[in-house]
Amino acid sequence: MADVPQPGAVTARPVPEGDAGRSAPPPKRPAWAPSGRFLARAAALTAALTAVGALLGLVRDQLLAHTFGAGTGTDAFLVAWTVPEFAATLLIEDGMALVLVPAFAAALARRAGTTGDPVRALVRATLPRTALGMGAAAGVLVLAAPWLVGLLAPGLPERQLAVDCTRLTATCVFSFALAGYCSAALRAHGRFLAPAAIYVAYNTGIIAAVVLLDPGAWGVRAAAAGAAAGGVLMVLIQAPVLWRQLRTPGTARAQDGTAPRLLLAALAPVIVFAVCRQSQVLVERFLAAPLPAGAISHLNYAQKVAQLPMVLSLMLCTVSFPVVARALAAGDPDTARRRAERDLLLAGVIVLVGAATVVAAAPQIVELLFQRGAFDRADTSATAAVMRVYALGLLGQTLVGALVRCYFSASRPLWYPAAVMLGGIAVTAAAGRAWAGPWGAAGIAAANALGITLAAALLLAGVRRQSVPLDARHLALGLARLAGAAAVATAAGWWCATGPPPLAVPLALVTVTAAFTAAACALRAPVVPSLIRSALRRPAHEPAENPPLGGDVPLDRRHHGR
Repeated sequence: MADVPQPGAVTARPVPEGDAGRSAPPPKRPAWAPSGRFLARAAALTAALTAVGALLGLVRDQLLAHTFGAGTGTDAFLVAWTVPEFAATLLIEDGMALVLVPAFAAALARRAGTTGDPVRALVRATLPRTALGMGAAAGVLVLAAPWLVGLLAPGLPERQLAVDCTRLTATCVFSFALAGYCSAALRAHGRFLAPAAIYVAYNTGIIAAVVLLDPGAWGVRAAAAGAAAGGVLMVLIQAPVLWRQLRTPGTARAQDGTAPRLLLAALAPVIVFAVCRQSQVLVERFLAAPLPAGAISHLNYAQKVAQLPMVLSLMLCTVSFPVVARALAAGDPDTARRRAERDLLLAGVIVLVGAATVVAAAPQIVELLFQRGAFDRADTSATAAVMRVYALGLLGQTLVGALVRCYFSASRPLWYPAAVMLGGIAVTAAAGRAWAGPWGAAGIAAANALGITLAAALLLAGVRRQSVPLDARHLALGLARLAGAAAVATAAGWWCATGPPPLAVPLALVTVTAAFTAAACALRAPVVPSLIRSALRRPAHEPAENPPLGGDVPLDRRHHGR
């Protein structure tokens, strides 16, 4: 599928004074927004490529489990893997995107009527600084690898192996920064193909390195080298697209230093938020290091599988985040609110169905995916127990990822999300320390679920006062009904998840989906009935004005025959 074309001028359309209190048909899409078909296509494309990336991630984890098992060597690599995981959250998924997408949205909104190109000016003002700063940070991490390993996992048996792997993965700080910058800029321009493919490239690099490099000579270092190579691939698949996008007529205006300072002011709370959020992984591995060998591996494999529903559910928010930012830049908070509320509820449906399936069929899922080679039945049992506990926090993880975009979409510094995540990580650390002793890795996973759920509740409670004024009470009630439906679906799926894993897993998924749909309708939960009606009564030639995923996409309509 071709990329969505470049956005054009944005003009806010005021509401006539006399219409303020009058009931009226659903509001028309703003004039600057194209048909929602383009958002639907972008969401489908992003979801498809994310699914491919997630599938390759499972292949990667299966390969690591088969080749290296769940022993001390894998634990050493996973400590080093903390660096790219942390960098992905800070530089790709949260930090860079939450700052740059609104910044590019504002620059795109200012394009009309200017003598220069504010988008190219923004790139010239920010990209060199980003590359220089992140390159220096990567060099510092390479030199400080021994100290970092001692800080992250003080009781780790294979300390030197972890140091070697960390020096390789430290390069991801630089490559991920460039990849995240390209992703944010391209999504703000309505280009979703290359950004959606970055994890396909990343996991391909890891898989190729593990397969091609001699395990006897490299050992688990091969996976670390693959992470470094994958980071480079993430940049290479996006940089040519961004270069073509920025080669537009006109020259950028000179910068007076205001834009970089504003970005820095907006970046500080985002960095604190992203660091606190990703610190959950640091806390987990710190607490798991003194536990019996394999505890870090069990936590890692359980988390990777359990979080797949969350990753898929947040694809809607990833695609619509530029929509919300452009709507606010155009002075249209109602469009931003409608889009954000619907996407949040849709994400809740997806993640709750996935979480119910994970809880119902965790042993069968782990056995199907990992139980071969050095990964034995005891590892399957331990990983499945942890995975079921992780699933209890999936709704909280999704809500945090969706709601924070509402807080940061207006490109202004907000410290509330950072303070909330700081409180959440404090709860996670305190509970994990108390529960790791009696319950081991499962206790650490329970602490993770508790901390992130608390953070999600606080973010939802405070969102009404922010740039996107969501109806927190309405959302909480709707999510509670969806959660009730998920509880019913979990019980039904657990009862049906019997037999060999290749049969039990799809049977559990089908049962959970059917039970969730029936229970959601009975509980009058939001979104689900409308999804059913759309599926059953989809017209042969659906009007572009009323697509399934909405039409609030801030992209230029002039290139689509409108």
